[in-house]
This record gives sequence, C-alpha cells and structure tokens, in this order.
Amino acid sequence: MKTAVHFGAGNIGRGFIGALFSQSGYHVTFVDIADAIIDQLNAEKKYQVKLATDAKESVTIENVSGLNNLKQEQEVINAIKDAAFLTTAIGPNILPRIAPLIAKGLTARVESSSEKLYVIACENQISATDLLKGYIMEHLDEQTKVKVLAQVSFLNSAVDRIVPIQNNEGSLDVLVEPYYEWVVETTEEIPHIEGMTIVPELAPFIERKLFTVNTGHAVIAYFGYLAGKETIDQTLADEEIYKQVKATLGETGAYLINEYNLDPAEHQKYIDKIIGRFENAHLNDGVTRVGRSPLRKLGHEDRLVRPALQAQKAGLSYTNLAKAIAAALLFDFSGDEDAGKLQEMIKENGVVQTLQEVSGLDASNELTKEVVAKYEALKN
Repeated sequence: MKTAVHFGAGNIGRGFIGALFSQSGYHVTFVDIADAIIDQLNAEKKYQVKLATDAKESVTIENVSGLNNLKQEQEVINAIKDAAFLTTAIGPNILPRIAPLIAKGLTARVESSSEKLYVIACENQISATDLLKGYIMEHLDEQTKVKVLAQVSFLNSAVDRIVPIQNNEGSLDVLVEPYYEWVVETTEEIPHIEGMTIVPELAPFIERKLFTVNTGHAVIAYFGYLAGKETIDQTLADEEIYKQVKATLGETGAYLINEYNLDPAEHQKYIDKIIGRFENAHLNDGVTRVGRSPLRKLGHEDRLVRPALQAQKAGLSYTNLAKAIAAALLFDFSGDEDAGKLQEMIKENGVVQTLQEVSGLDASNELTKEVVAKYEALKN
C-alpha cells in the first residue's frame, strides 16, 4: 500500500489531510509528540470523521498509525524513506522544529531510493512549503541538497476546513464542517489524491482564501470577544458585527478583485458562502479558539495587516480593516499565552511601538494612525 507521512496528529491532521489520504488508498503515518494520540492510533488503527450537519454523517478513516518524533526518530526517518507524500498541519511556527528530522529522512531517502517524494505544508501561511523547504535546506550539505532538489518536489498549497475545538477527550473521532478545499500549486503530474485540486498558480486561491476565510473568521472572533459573545455563530447573529464583517470583507474583496481581475459578482457569492459556513451552529466554534495567537495573526504578512497594506497601496479603502486590527489588539483572553504577551507589550511600549514590532507598521504610516484612533475608540 502507498504511504503518506503527515506531521501533526491533531484534529486538523486527522479530520482533513490525513482523512483524504486514507480515502485515496494510502496508509497514513501520523507524526506527533502527543503520546496519548499516537498510542491510540496504533491500538485502534481507525477513527471517525463526523460532519457538522443536521444528519451528522460520519466516515470511517482506516489504515492509520502513529510515531512520536521525539522518541522514534529512526522510525520517522524510515517512514519518510518509503513515503509518496510528506505533509504537515502543525502551525507555521513549528515548521523550523521539524525541519532537522525531515532533513535526516530526506538524506536517507535520496541515498537509498530514486522514487519521487512530494512535500506539502498545509498551513494557513502564504508559501508555507517554501518556508519549510528553506528550513530543511539549512540542515543539508551541498551534495545532498542537489539530490533532494532533483528527487523531491516542494509544492505550495492553500487549505480550508473549519475544525472547531473538540469535546472528544479519549477519542480519535473528529468533528469537521462538510466544506473543504485543498489547492496545490504545480505544473507536473502528481499522484491523484481525492479532494485535492491542482492549479498552475496558487496566489489568487491562497489570497482569496486567507483574506476572506481567515480574515473574516478573525474579525468575527475579535469583535465577538469584545462584545462578550461565546461562539462564532452567536456573534454573527449580532447585526452590528455582521455588518462589520461584511464591510471588512468588502475591503479585502476590492483588493482581490483589483489584484487578480476577479469577477465581482462571483467573488460576492464566495463571500456569502463563507459567511454562511461561519453561521453553522453545529460547529459550536468558540471566539477564543478562533482569536487565539493574535501575535501571529497581526503579522505583517497575515490576514489583517497584509490586506490592509495592499488596499492602501492600491488606493482602496482600509478603514474597516484598521478597526479589525484595533479589535485584535484588544484581545486579552487570559487562556491564551500570545494574548497575554500582546497586552504586556502594549502596556510597556504603547500601541504604536507594538504595531511596529508585531506588524512591521511604521509610526508615520496612515494605517498605523487609523488603527490607533480605532483602538482608542473601541477601548473607550
């Protein structure tokens, strides 16, 4: 049986990427540091993916196993030697940590096999696979680099599926929304994976997704948190926040239409579909889950700041995006370490310097000035 190695045995890994490989006839080896999940995968060898619908349909995912990358390094290397695909869904910040082990696996592979390997980082990050590739190359000698580049294809991708926090302690089963999208950029022929869409240019797809799905999700979460809401669907039931979300996605949409020559009517349909997904009460998705890690989400290239800067550059409106950035700066949820760090930075250095450090925004930038004004208005 063909094999895929997937780093990240969490709910997204099991409920999305790993599930698609299994349904495509692959044995999936999940690599993670969570002993309980790894042990359970090896004992049960299957789990259920449940859809967040009225009918609550479910699919059995089989041919799965697990390895602990901290305790079973050689076994992970051996798995990489034999795999057809290597994928990740662990968060962009963790990619540098797994790169040394992947580099060892690729080194062993090119010395013993001439089979092609496809590496795809399935993260909410533009060019995530390019980032992973760079981290891996830091751990290879020049001769091995040449072999790896000849034998391994590093393919960027865009992924989209809402997987809420689960009440599934002790179970491998995962609740997911029915909708998903996995778009991979390549011009070469690669093995067919059920649910994977191949495109020659990813930029329009990943920016459309990041600046509609991820931006929209974040806007709902941060305004919902400020309004004392618990879940995403409850937040969207608030008429004022609903209008704020629509207005913000109108700004990201104007940039996307301008940049990629999208059809305005078609893009509006896409926005409406995305908002409809967020309204799914079966997901019971908490605003604090969606809003977590604000330092990353306020990054220069991420879902709030990048579209605002791009809109500014194109001479388009960014007022609502500025307000969303301000709302993110006020996310002080005590259960999120990132949120605590953000609030400490603001307390010690002020909003302007925090925006400089976290978002790369210069104090003289008109966007910075607007964010600060919106921050003061929301705070008061």
